[in-house]
Amino acid sequence: MKYDSLNYLELPAPDLAAAKAFYTEAFGWEFVDYGPEYSSFESEALAGGLTPTRQPAPVGLGALVVFKADDIEASAVRIEAAGGVITTPLFDFPGGRRFHFTDPAGNELAVWAEPLT
Repeated sequence: MKYDSLNYLELPAPDLAAAKAFYTEAFGWEFVDYGPEYSSFESEALAGGLTPTRQPAPVGLGALVVFKADDIEASAVRIEAAGGVITTPLFDFPGGRRFHFTDPAGNELAVWAEPLT
């Protein structure tokens, strides 16, 4: 059997309520709670969960999850409005444009978009 695509994303969330509020506002995710220590989500492109039983890796030392956006500027505005912190401002790279942010739990993530035409 070949595994070549991301199947499920599980993020540390020491404050589960704050993490759910952030991802609901920033990305529109809806959650289903499975007891007090786990909440799952499913979007068009991704399924996963949040759990307070894991701790975030220090910024720059964990895996980097990168979301794709059609409107990267609007994504940055939503993330900041939801309580995220932009840690690496929007920059160009050979494949497009990207920025990094931390969620309220301290997880580092990124958003990228196709290059401007």
